[in-house]
Amino acid sequence: MKQKTLEILEFDKVKALLAQEVVSDLGVAKVQELAPATDFDTVMFQIEEIDEIAQIYNQYRIPSLSGLSRVEQYVKRAKIGSMLSVEELNTIKQLIQVQNQFKTFYNQMVEEEEAVHYEILDESMNRLPILTSLYQSIHQTCDAHDLFDSASYELQSIRSRISRTNQRVKAQLDRIVKSTGNQKKLSDTLVTMRNERHVIPVKAEYRQDFNGIVHDQSASGQTLYIEPSSVVEMNNQISRLRSEEKAERNRILTTLTAEVAVEADACLVSESVMGHLDFLIAKARYATKIKGTKPTFSKERKVYLPKAFHPLLDRETVVANTIEFEESIQTVIITGPNTGGKTVTLKTLGLIIVMAQSGMLIPTLDGSQLSVFDNVFCDIGDEQSIEQSLSTFSSHMKTIVSILDQASAHSLILFDELGAGTDPSEGAALAMSILDYVRERGSLVMATTHYPELKAYSYNREGVMNASVEFNVDTLSPTYKLLMGVPGRSNAFEISKRLGLGLKIINHAKTMIGQDEQEINEMIASLEYNTKRVDDQRIALDRLVREAEHIHQSLTQQYEKYQNYESRLMEEAKDKANQYVKAATQEADDIVKSLRQMRDQKGAEVKEHELIEKKKQLEDQYEAKSLKQEVKKQRWDTIRAGDEVKVLSYGQKGEVLELLDNEEAVVQMGIIKMKLPLKDLEKKEKTKQQPSKMVTRSNRSTVKMELDLRGYRYDEAMVALDQYLDQAVLSNYEDVYIIHGKGTGALQKGVQQHLKRHKSVADYRMGMPSEGGFGVTVATLR
Repeated sequence: MKQKTLEILEFDKVKALLAQEVVSDLGVAKVQELAPATDFDTVMFQIEEIDEIAQIYNQYRIPSLSGLSRVEQYVKRAKIGSMLSVEELNTIKQLIQVQNQFKTFYNQMVEEEEAVHYEILDESMNRLPILTSLYQSIHQTCDAHDLFDSASYELQSIRSRISRTNQRVKAQLDRIVKSTGNQKKLSDTLVTMRNERHVIPVKAEYRQDFNGIVHDQSASGQTLYIEPSSVVEMNNQISRLRSEEKAERNRILTTLTAEVAVEADACLVSESVMGHLDFLIAKARYATKIKGTKPTFSKERKVYLPKAFHPLLDRETVVANTIEFEESIQTVIITGPNTGGKTVTLKTLGLIIVMAQSGMLIPTLDGSQLSVFDNVFCDIGDEQSIEQSLSTFSSHMKTIVSILDQASAHSLILFDELGAGTDPSEGAALAMSILDYVRERGSLVMATTHYPELKAYSYNREGVMNASVEFNVDTLSPTYKLLMGVPGRSNAFEISKRLGLGLKIINHAKTMIGQDEQEINEMIASLEYNTKRVDDQRIALDRLVREAEHIHQSLTQQYEKYQNYESRLMEEAKDKANQYVKAATQEADDIVKSLRQMRDQKGAEVKEHELIEKKKQLEDQYEAKSLKQEVKKQRWDTIRAGDEVKVLSYGQKGEVLELLDNEEAVVQMGIIKMKLPLKDLEKKEKTKQQPSKMVTRSNRSTVKMELDLRGYRYDEAMVALDQYLDQAVLSNYEDVYIIHGKGTGALQKGVQQHLKRHKSVADYRMGMPSEGGFGVTVATLR
């Protein structure tokens, strides 16, 4: 859009207020670059993005981004080998600290809100790099202004020697200045510094009594600052140590700078994401101050702004008006008295559209609807100017000519006092002709006028609507209320009567106008009343509809939570039942063992098959869990061959080998290849492989998802289990099956204790009857 339009609509003042809400120079730069977009997809993305941030800002205490600053110049210097200072390294550290604090806050918030998903912000958070190692390096090495003594062993040693030598120098000088014989020879009894060396202040007349080097003298020349010979060598030693300290300091800073250079691209990504986040939070903070709401954008041409107000006017006194272009309306003509709010209405409409297309929430009630305009043109002059006639008319006409040359069907045109500054009859005719021309172009137009001829214009043209600003006859002042669909009516007789003009004169004047005009004024008055009533009813209805939609959405979310809770309760109940059955089965084993002992000892008649049958009845009570899980899909990204996905029903990771059609795909899960529906797959970001941690294996054999330890001795079993778990981790398995048999239970216990301690095992459980029962342990790998 044209810069002149943005200046007329005072968008720069809105940006100035927005700039007060940012906390970093990155955010300030973003505000300065802010301009309305004209591409529909871009506008939609921007408004959805600010809506996500605004929701979070209004519900949570967002962590401060204080300390965030531009690091690009430091990173570029690090890349070319220039050494960074402690202050510059701390700026980079603060960037990392701010990003880590916000990411921690965001992750905790998302975990709490299971049913809410912020797609755009999610993408930004996923872009943030992991810079913890660089942060720790700087944090453990530097304080706010210098390196820690512990930054290196050598630096600590050097500083320790400097400290000890300084103490010796001060002790020596203290003995000199505190000596009784030297009291009258010294200007002061304090040891001071000159040229980074310890000196004592000696009166000039006693110079010959002190052997040493004169480093300075007072302004009067009466005091000399002398370094006694007894400490010269120690001060020289301190100077040498200072040089060593500087060299070691530079070495450490060079090492830290090299670490920054390695993470240069990641630092720039972090700066970009966090700077944009500061900008978005500033938008949300400003939107809260003006009570901004999210507009709905449509590709069809729409303008509906319920109770809109100008954001730069005082929120306590400004009058909010509903501005609307109905579906069949292309042109709105506003009439009414001077200072009644016509020009403010034009500016409000134009500024709100510019704000919305700049990705800002707008000062209206909920439910606003807009389309995306490729341009907003303004011919808004200052009616307070005393210039008249040719100068004003020529200025307006020059602007109008430029607008007519560039206007299109996707433009919004705002005319203030169209045709003013010339002969009324010619001006009115010219105004109607201009309006006809832009109507043919298909542009959306809102114009203000004083010409009565334009009141009848809407009745002779399709797609044209009258509007007016209300005037209170009782108070003889405008109310600044906009009445859509109602032309302005003359209040001359009422105003004259209120001001004391005689009734005889007023009645005589009424006889000079036609009956038709009196009836028109009465009709307009009736229209004003009905319009205000219908407008209030519509706003109330819109509010009720939005509340109903909100309640419906809330109930839907609660029902989903209930279903999830119900499933969780069922799983917990099954787990408890399984524990009871397991305990009962163990008890049965003990009973069987006791009965066998009794049979062997006393010859009791107990048949083996009867014992086995009873035990099997107990095992049959075990409530088997399905391997499949009911997990709702959260992401609906486009899935392609080669993508890494999560198979929701099995909780396993896999890779898409082939897309069969729009509904199914072939997926490799470890050694298993399956044909699965796309709705069961959720796309995952591919894990970045760290080169230093990659392990290359040649002639690798296929690893099974189960390990059979039956027949192994205990020590051999543990070694085999260790090797198998390493191979399973490399094969990207999530669940593996360890077959140890039932037997005495010693091998089972040993396997489970080993799994509990193993770093690659996240969890383990007993096998279900379909998996081998108590003879199998199922381990879930990290």
